[in-house]
Amino acid sequence: MKVLANDGISQSGIDALEKGGYQVITTTVAQEQLENYINEKEISVLLVRSATTVRKDLIDACPSLKIIGRGGVGMDNIDVEYAREKGLKVINTPAASSHSVAELVFGHLYGLARYLHNSNRDMPLEGDSNFKGLKKAYAKGTELKGKTLGVLGFGRIGQATAKVALGAGMKVVAFDPFLDKVNLELDFFDGQTLSFEIETISKEDVLKQSDFITLHVPAQKDYVIDEAEFNMMKDGVIIANAARGGVVNEVALVKAIENGKVARAALDVFEKEPKPEIQLLMNPALSLTPHTGAATNEAQDRIGTELASQIISIMG
Repeated sequence: MKVLANDGISQSGIDALEKGGYQVITTTVAQEQLENYINEKEISVLLVRSATTVRKDLIDACPSLKIIGRGGVGMDNIDVEYAREKGLKVINTPAASSHSVAELVFGHLYGLARYLHNSNRDMPLEGDSNFKGLKKAYAKGTELKGKTLGVLGFGRIGQATAKVALGAGMKVVAFDPFLDKVNLELDFFDGQTLSFEIETISKEDVLKQSDFITLHVPAQKDYVIDEAEFNMMKDGVIIANAARGGVVNEVALVKAIENGKVARAALDVFEKEPKPEIQLLMNPALSLTPHTGAATNEAQDRIGTELASQIISIMG
């Protein structure tokens, strides 16, 4: 049985699949050549991340496919319902990367709160000639402890991010249309645990109360944050989007930065990937990463082994 991991898979995932008797191919096949490759090699399992799309035409053209797997959470690059109608199993790894995304969000938030994204660029250029000037420029940082983090979308990743916030001494408010309340359990190094019950509130209330806002929602037709939502926020709010490009109106975001409504913002995802708008790339109020939320060694190991165990379980 052959598995094509077209966007890569961790060594731990390869090892688990090979131990289960599968041949794992990690060649990256171009999208337009995928149909021929799958048919020629008689691929049974196609594993993708976000780079490869699996649409109806590919599903129809490749009768050997039995399983489509997505290493990660969102499956908007796969025609999931259609694949299942055709008898294929579609799997993903919703829990594997939650903490990795949460830590990236906080890397951005701490960096933005203390201007690290700018200081790290300016110090190599002016650190020897303008030390006092830079010190003055970046001397008005803010602490996260005691501030309110608003979480839009309170699924696994939103909850993981809330746990980091609680550990940092923040108050957490959350909005999710499908959840009324969530019990979060924080596990500590010495075996102790603490439980927090978070009752969700309206989106409008989250926007009005939060000093920091993070989005953890799936891709959707309309913007989750647009001009009207920016207007509801506190002046000087800091925002992070490590969810999906297109859930925040980037034009409205730049406008909100220019008028002072948003102090600074972090983007790990963009409306135009892999070529984000130059106005975003050059904006000094933005902290930017190239869609690396789930890109930790630990998360990739979890994703690989979780996909492998699901595949082995399904194929018996």
